[in-house]
Amino acid sequence: MKDVNGHLEGGIPVGRAVAGRQSNKNPSAVLVLLTLFVVMTGCAGREKTVDQARLMKDKWGIEITRLHLTANGYMIDLRYRVRDATKAKELFVGKNKPMLIDQKSGKVLTVPNMGKIGPLRNSNAPKQGKIYWMFFNNMSGLIQPGSMVTVVIGAFRAEDLVVR
Repeated sequence: MKDVNGHLEGGIPVGRAVAGRQSNKNPSAVLVLLTLFVVMTGCAGREKTVDQARLMKDKWGIEITRLHLTANGYMIDLRYRVRDATKAKELFVGKNKPMLIDQKSGKVLTVPNMGKIGPLRNSNAPKQGKIYWMFFNNMSGLIQPGSMVTVVIGAFRAEDLVVR
């Protein structure tokens, strides 16, 4: 039981003793250093992502809008918006077979070719501003959320993409 002064029975003070040596470090300085570390490490990865996004838009005329597992994890859904139809033509050439490469194992996943519908990808002429899609087969379950992949379609190559 505590009395009115915060002591236990027998006069032992509660919550007042400090065990060990007190630190003279300024907690706000530690917080500032920790914040700088987080900001610097966050910016390092983002710079590459921004550069890659700019390259895809400038060189290939597209912007990747989605790379997610779908169909209970058995398919990977890639969606991209065409910003420049002329530059994006490479992605729509039927003979250019899309590949999704798992960067960890090097294994290649392909676009399934369904009997009556054909390949699960768009092959019509691209139109500026429109979002197009393709699906990759992930029946093996190789790709999981957070997997790093590379997408290759003819000469087009997008590396270090993270599957959500």
